[in-house]
Amino acid sequence: MSNTPGDFDPESHEEREIAGEAATDRSDFLSLMGHAYRGEMSRTTAWRTRIDRTTNWAVVLTATLLTWAFSAESRPHYILLIGIVMLTVFLGIETRRYRVYDIWRSRVRILEENVFANALDSDGVEQSNWRELLSDDLRAPAVKTPIIEAVSRRLRRVYFALISVLVVAWLVRLTVFATTSAGLIETATVGRVPGVVVLGGIAVYYACGIVLTLWPGRRKAKGELQSRPANEEWK
Repeated sequence: MSNTPGDFDPESHEEREIAGEAATDRSDFLSLMGHAYRGEMSRTTAWRTRIDRTTNWAVVLTATLLTWAFSAESRPHYILLIGIVMLTVFLGIETRRYRVYDIWRSRVRILEENVFANALDSDGVEQSNWRELLSDDLRAPAVKTPIIEAVSRRLRRVYFALISVLVVAWLVRLTVFATTSAGLIETATVGRVPGVVVLGGIAVYYACGIVLTLWPGRRKAKGELQSRPANEEWK
């Protein structure tokens, strides 16, 4: 076969199987895995940056709303409720980004566990079908983390703390910094929405947040950082 560009046919059997030949040669295979690892790591880093950017927006929004809400007694308390709604929107955006990020992160972990770790310690545990798993995922990429698990992870890592700060600040704004002598329920009224409805809605919302944060389901995300057993030390 000629090597001139005009003779290249990507649909030919020879060209479609050229990568398969690399799998039979150790040096070609390791070189290919090195390039694959760098590519997947680059994707992981890019999506990790996107997640961090959303988190920064949420932190800045929370700090800004707290500063503005307590800068004067005339500030309306419902501005903090708007902040909770905005944090929920950011949580949804970050959940989607986390699920996509987990696609590339899981591939990186497969390569680290079964190529690099095995190169350092050939007696370690190796997945026997890791090539098939990675090959199938490269051919048909799929989201691996259920949406509830992704929401739970982002709540536990960032958003539950931010939401809790706004909820507590809102309650303080209704009580300690209230400008009238009305009761808590009357003070919580927003426009034509009765205070009891507002308080009930926030209570239900926060209870759902607690349940999702402490969600006890079996985790499916692969390769998340875990604490090492007490009898194992990094030396």
